[in-house]
Amino acid sequence: MTPELTTLALALLLHLGLMVAYSIKANTELGTRYPLSPRDKAAPEISVLLGRLQRTVNNSFEGLILFTPAVLIVVLSGQADQTTAGAAVCFLIARVLYIPAYLMGLVPWRSLVWGFSFFAILALVVAALI
Repeated sequence: MTPELTTLALALLLHLGLMVAYSIKANTELGTRYPLSPRDKAAPEISVLLGRLQRTVNNSFEGLILFTPAVLIVVLSGQADQTTAGAAVCFLIARVLYIPAYLMGLVPWRSLVWGFSFFAILALVVAALI
């Protein structure tokens, strides 16, 4: 398996862990009644931390939606090299750092860290095109 695909697998594991953390926090804070419901009614008030955790999960989905095809394009086109491997690792490190930065409300650091993940994806796509 290429380093890019390994990094994609690790990013997916990170995302799954984030989803589990969110689920545990939501069930602890809200009880099981609302999280298990079809959520037809408005959500009850949630804490600042749970709201940040929820937005972090959503942001992680958005990152994976862009990172996954970028990795697949690089690998399937045979363009994988040390540069693309480094960009993939940069993405993963940025995603790992983004979680605590967002949860702790570190402004502007969380946005800067997010920017590194964005430009890592951009680097993968550009590398596949040249």
